[in-house]
Amino acid sequence: MQSSPIKSRPVYGRLKPVTEASLHIIAAQGEGAQAVVEAFSDQGILARSLILFAAPPATNGSGHIHALRALSAKAVDVVPCVNDLLVRLRILLEAGTMGTRLYVAGTEGFIGQVCSQALHHAVDADAIQTERRGPLTRRVQCVHCKGFTDDVIASPAQCAHCGLQMLVRDHYSRRLGAFMGVCIDAEAPGVVPVAEAFRS
Repeated sequence: MQSSPIKSRPVYGRLKPVTEASLHIIAAQGEGAQAVVEAFSDQGILARSLILFAAPPATNGSGHIHALRALSAKAVDVVPCVNDLLVRLRILLEAGTMGTRLYVAGTEGFIGQVCSQALHHAVDADAIQTERRGPLTRRVQCVHCKGFTDDVIASPAQCAHCGLQMLVRDHYSRRLGAFMGVCIDAEAPGVVPVAEAFRS
């Protein structure tokens, strides 16, 4: 559900495979694997499904990996980080054909990066389904240095690149797959309110 009046905020649903699609590309991260397992149980669909899963070595993702492989999809590609997943996804999208559907499950930041790449490769927004799973973190772009800070859990937050304290706005860029961060103490340097965790 969307709790913000900002129209650019993405709205997430539940993954629901389009049975008539010629190819299903599934991108998941962390707890998003469970959303994939819950949605994809049709063996006919799985024969036309390619799963990409980002499982950082430092996490205990072996249970998720086992569950995804148990689906018996056409291919399950496990990579150690989101950047590697995006590289594999780009290759798949470049070779994509009409009738391909993209399904994305994971944190909001992960979904944003995958959808941004898909839109860059001219994938129609109607051909993309998303389901948010995992912690309520955001990917934020600092409007001052243009750097991205991942896994932001509260606002204000410090920019990982220029160090400014950013107010994380609800304004969202689908092109960048990120929220907008603006300097919160520009008029009163050093005066930064207590950070508040995101609730949606």
